[in-house]
Amino acid sequence: MAKEKTRITIYDVANHAHVAISTVSRVLNQSPEVSPATRNRVERAIAELQYRPDRTARSLAQQEYNTLAVALPSFTAPFQNELLKGIRTCIREHALDLLICDLGSSNHDRALLDFLKRGAVQGMLIGGMQISPQVRTTLQSLHAPTAVIGDLCEGVDSYAWDDTTGASAAVDHLIDQGHRHIAMIRSAARSTLQEARAEGYRMALTRARIPVDDDRILAGRIEKHGGFSEEDGYDAMTQIMERFPQVTAVFASSDVQAIGALSALADSGRRAPDDMAVVGYDDIKTSRFIGLTSVSQYMQQTALEATRRLLARIEGSETSAPIRRTMTPELQIRHSSDRPL
Repeated sequence: MAKEKTRITIYDVANHAHVAISTVSRVLNQSPEVSPATRNRVERAIAELQYRPDRTARSLAQQEYNTLAVALPSFTAPFQNELLKGIRTCIREHALDLLICDLGSSNHDRALLDFLKRGAVQGMLIGGMQISPQVRTTLQSLHAPTAVIGDLCEGVDSYAWDDTTGASAAVDHLIDQGHRHIAMIRSAARSTLQEARAEGYRMALTRARIPVDDDRILAGRIEKHGGFSEEDGYDAMTQIMERFPQVTAVFASSDVQAIGALSALADSGRRAPDDMAVVGYDDIKTSRFIGLTSVSQYMQQTALEATRRLLARIEGSETSAPIRRTMTPELQIRHSSDRPL
């Protein structure tokens, strides 16, 4: 069977001609705003690639296809919902549709690359995943404004948090409360985010001259949502209580894990903070209602800022070089850890 020929897209033409997709669209729609030299370059690329424009490609220059694409893993996770709230707040002010790409809980690169091959979008916002060299190259070739939340990426506006400092602040707080036997709940997945938070945990213990025992860094065995789930937090806390009865405080690398840990405590007849102090990470809305101490990343505000800047690039009012912003999380102390040992 003959191999199916890959369909040439407007992105391929833009990349071949070294112009933005909006420029290709203007050429297709006979716009007078394109210089003769640029028009010739685009028309040459169209001929060389044998590109046949579809309705979507033509509509871009006419502003009929105003779509902002948002790619996130695991849309059911509270962390992603917090980001979406900030994005939605911003796009309500603009005549844009929101195109959602669910990257799933694994193989994010493949899911994103497959998504980028389909259809045209005016802008792209990616959150909650590390940007691999292959994805970065593909994004740069699209010539469409892009923003990344959760990882620093060259060539596009990107926003990330200092997770080492955030985790360290959480454990410092537990140490200040008098705890010396502190465990950590992490996900089984190996990622820059997880390693940074584990490093913050170790740094805080080392500063306080508390021996670091990596056996006390445990992950749930359920591995739902990559380990960031209540079920995994419940399982990890159960392991901690069984293996390390001397532990009096737990730092969880996400709030959903911490909520699962609190449930495991309750099922064992214990409670926080009387029997075990618990601190989470992400400061999701639920945590504020149940009194869970957590590290806040101000996700809604970050998503709002990133989306506003992205829309400004789409509209052409923002033309400065891409920014790379690292933000420092802040600890929000609540009932789950507010009682000294």
